[in-house]
Amino acid sequence: MPEIVKFKAFCLEQYKFEHNLCGKETINLFMIYGVLDYISEYYDVLHSFGNQYIIQDIDLFIDARKHEQ
Repeated sequence: MPEIVKFKAFCLEQYKFEHNLCGKETINLFMIYGVLDYISEYYDVLHSFGNQYIIQDIDLFIDARKHEQ
């Protein structure tokens, strides 16, 4: 399995756990706001940070996308 796929799964699981969501809720949220594409695009940077930073970054990304809509 490519490293980026593992990292996407890791991010999804960490986000799910941190926000007390089920898997379906988390993947729907990630799909609606394009989080998986964001993770792919910035993988080189994101994978070098810790869990809390990644979760905060995803939260900021989702919040920014909510305001765009």
